[in-house]
Amino acid sequence: MKELLQCFGGRSRFLVQTLLTGGINRAHKVFLKQRSADPHCTLSDVLQTLCQDQECVDEHTHILTTKPLVFLFPAVFKHDLLCFLHLLHPGLPRESVLSLLRCLAQDAEKNPWVCALTCQLYKDLGDEGFREDTLLTPECVLSLKDLCDRFKDFREKRGWDLCLNERRSDELPGDCQIDVGLKKRKSEITEVHMDSDADEPESKRRKIDLASHGGPEDRKVVVGQEESDVKTMQLDKELEGDSSATSPVPEKDCGNVLPDHIKAAVPLIKELLDSGTEWDESCVPTIKVLNECDANQLEVICAMLCLPETSEQSLPHFCSSVLALSQDLSHSTASVIIKNLLLGKVRSLNEPPSRCLVTAITSLCTRYPRPTCQALIEPLIKEGQTGSAQAELICRLAKDCLEPYHRLLVFQMTLMVSWNEGVLSVIHDLLDLKIELSEEIFSQFTNKLSSQTPHFTKSMKFAKMMLTVLTKFQSHVTAACQHTLSCCISFNETFLKKSLQAALKRINVN
Repeated sequence: MKELLQCFGGRSRFLVQTLLTGGINRAHKVFLKQRSADPHCTLSDVLQTLCQDQECVDEHTHILTTKPLVFLFPAVFKHDLLCFLHLLHPGLPRESVLSLLRCLAQDAEKNPWVCALTCQLYKDLGDEGFREDTLLTPECVLSLKDLCDRFKDFREKRGWDLCLNERRSDELPGDCQIDVGLKKRKSEITEVHMDSDADEPESKRRKIDLASHGGPEDRKVVVGQEESDVKTMQLDKELEGDSSATSPVPEKDCGNVLPDHIKAAVPLIKELLDSGTEWDESCVPTIKVLNECDANQLEVICAMLCLPETSEQSLPHFCSSVLALSQDLSHSTASVIIKNLLLGKVRSLNEPPSRCLVTAITSLCTRYPRPTCQALIEPLIKEGQTGSAQAELICRLAKDCLEPYHRLLVFQMTLMVSWNEGVLSVIHDLLDLKIELSEEIFSQFTNKLSSQTPHFTKSMKFAKMMLTVLTKFQSHVTAACQHTLSCCISFNETFLKKSLQAALKRINVN
């Protein structure tokens, strides 16, 4: 991939590298900063370079040939590039964008998502040939109609979960159905379970996260992942309880667990991890075996690789190879890797994390935000191990990597635990980002404030967090909440008490 990036100039190279490793949102921020520094900055150079012919060896014929540079990038990059252009197309040179689209149309190995996004971008540009075209195939239309029939009662919560549970009940054996039922009852008790207790829009977001960068096979992974919840119950229990307590299968029994081709790849990955050198593109096929494993097999591989003990210098190289996979990791696979690779290192932090560790965490969090929330952030908060270093890292992820609905999930996690100074820092930063709180969640939050106030009478962090609530969430305060907040302020013994009282008086409750 380095050779491909060398084809671009300095500023263009940085933008392409950001899009390749940091995702659409990060690239958008980088482009806006570049344009603020140079108002005449456009993407013309990037688009022209992507359309230039580049010498390469054909994968099938092994003959030296030339292809447009954009062909040599993975499908995930093409997907992100088109989404990026969709955001910016009104201010881009139309002919340069059309040239890129014509190049992509010549790709023999067409990805369905890339084709659909190409068609959409043609529509964005007002191309007459695509004005009447639909992005939905007949099969997709039938699938959507079937889903709509299932969700006629739009007021019913967890419609997606009910639908998918129904499919699992039809397809799984009887003994597995019992396990699914037990898991469902358990998830109804746990109010902030990451996969089953979000509101319907959040559940829908989860499905989008799992299949945001792939073709039909990737969408099959989404349904397949839902159908394999029984296999991943052990992982869920570990993440809900003590995440440090793992029970990998002994290495001597791996012959009964791992297929031969996966066992053969493990020593190669281990050698790469131990080398500490930068990985090249030839390592990506070796890493692909991670996507072929179920949760139990992946736990075995992590134990054989001693993944929790991996040196921090090797983390960015390993993560970049994982992110270079043409097919995204499934939700459970990403969760297992993040838990084994990062959780122990973050949990043991007593000082700000190293640059290598931050790079690895942010890169994985940007691509796999929900698995990161479930496998990394949630255990830290639930275990009460949110020290200043951990809190600083969580706040950084919330600001730079997480979308608003993921920030809300993290906020809900904090309502389920006893607070400490680290958790207060996380809550304050999330509130400062102006997360969207429903009336119900805000009521839960004020009740939690009331119960925790006596423990933080002299805490400046608690007082500042209260001040943020009173200034940024005035519209959420009802008469009942106002009384609760007044009681909380009465306990405060910091110099901000008068400011808190004044801020509360300025709130007019109808």
